[in-house]
Amino acid sequence: MVSRETLITTYFPQKQEEILAYAQLLSTSGIERGLIGPREGEIIWERHIFNSLSVISLIPEGASVIDVGSGAGLPGIPLALARPDITMTLIEPLQRRVDFLLEAVAGTTITVFRGRAQDYKKQGDIVTARAVASMEKLKGMSWHLVKKGGYLLAIKGESAAAELNSLPGSELHEIQLPDLPLGRVIRVQKRA
Repeated sequence: MVSRETLITTYFPQKQEEILAYAQLLSTSGIERGLIGPREGEIIWERHIFNSLSVISLIPEGASVIDVGSGAGLPGIPLALARPDITMTLIEPLQRRVDFLLEAVAGTTITVFRGRAQDYKKQGDIVTARAVASMEKLKGMSWHLVKKGGYLLAIKGESAAAELNSLPGSELHEIQLPDLPLGRVIRVQKRA
């Protein structure tokens, strides 16, 4: 098994200090503010940070990415730190979460928008989501954010295949990044 330090060096080669600071904030202030569960401090890396990277290979170079329902910044912050070539906007409606996000992204180029996905007027090449809603509901609330030719990428759990039937044109990607657990991502393209 590869050490956490090796994984950090591998997946965050230019932003090691930033991802370590984010993990520390998540495991302290994130728990204190109720953004993640009190027992999740020990599994921050595996369950939250590294799990967020499953979509990384599906994001084109230099893409503009919008993370819907960002909550504690997942998957948006880990993605932006792992891929400094992308531009990242985090969308979150709840003020207490926005306050945390603003603290977490201080000193980075990540943008935070307070509001619902339906209220955001710009579009991105990619829209990401993790643990937000069913695919049908997620598409309904965020499809206007996806540029023509772009993608909606939803990180899902073990029941991902069951959601494919509810959304025509969606495809399941089971992604095995080196030394990380299998990730499941449902991808839907917005046709030109």
